[in-house]
Amino acid sequence: MTGTQANADQIAYWNGVAGEKWVTAKDRLDTMLAPVSARLLQALAAETGERILDIGCGCGETTIQIAASGARPTGIDISRPMLDRARNRAPGIDFLLADAAVHPFSKDHDALFSRFGVMFFDNPDTAFRNLRTALKPGGRLVFACWRDWRENEWVSIPVSAVRHLLPPQPQLGPEDPGPFSFADLTRVRRILAGAGFDAITVTPFDAGMAMGADIVDAVRHLAEIGPVSRMLSEATPAERTRAMEALEARLKSHASTRPVTLGGAVWIISART
Repeated sequence: MTGTQANADQIAYWNGVAGEKWVTAKDRLDTMLAPVSARLLQALAAETGERILDIGCGCGETTIQIAASGARPTGIDISRPMLDRARNRAPGIDFLLADAAVHPFSKDHDALFSRFGVMFFDNPDTAFRNLRTALKPGGRLVFACWRDWRENEWVSIPVSAVRHLLPPQPQLGPEDPGPFSFADLTRVRRILAGAGFDAITVTPFDAGMAMGADIVDAVRHLAEIGPVSRMLSEATPAERTRAMEALEARLKSHASTRPVTLGGAVWIISART
């Protein structure tokens, strides 16, 4: 694996328990993110024969969908557990275990694509300059990133339900690597322009995120992956019990839908070289 010390924490994180959790929860997460995947693939509009680089491809769901369109995708990720799952699912598709921030690409891709895979670079300015080297002249970039966490019910509702019951968590700065580090569009535009992209277009997209078949399933999911799971990691058994009860109570107002659904707020961003 090619990597840098700057991204070492992310590489370790996604090759440890986090990567294994995502493999285990693959089907649930792909269902949750399906509306975003569909909108993002529509924005990509891949054509037959095009070479597409799927950045942070994880277990390969979007890479497989790109291939189904007739394009020729390569999925790239730093997580060996997730790529192992992707390769088992789609042995005929190319998957690359590498750090996209520094990997030496050939300038032969028609498009760069990512479903929530570009917000974790320690130095996104350097990373996007490197990613641009994978594109042919006139190549395009399409990715999804989360808007502010307070606009995302799937985060704000569970976190507000349990925060006062659990040990305090370290606070990430607004530009620290993480799921919401691209919420600020001024920052995103600066990074992309500095890397040589133009024709930058931003479209807000809102969709329901399926949390679980019912409340019990949704609580289990939120306790296993995401912000609440990290908050629970240092909780005592008594704190965990109280938090789970509070979370279940908070979700009751959403119990009328099947599956239990919370709002997601996304930016769909596109650009060209």
